Amino acid sequence: MTVRRLFGLARWYLRELTGEAAYGHYLDRHRRTHPDAPAMPRREFERRRTDRGDSHPGARCC
Repeated sequence: MTVRRLFGLARWYLRELTGEAAYGHYLDRHRRTHPDAPAMPRREFERRRTDRGDSHPGARCC
């Protein structure tokens, strides 16, 4: 395995772990299920995601 491939895998893992890839996943799903409707802007998506996390803390410690 090359260094470039390892770097790509590490980058993918960190993006998934931190939630950075969530907007991309949302856009993919939105395009498949609602092809004619506009997707919400990233800022609104992040705001809703934060609000949802605050109202449903799950396994968070704080």
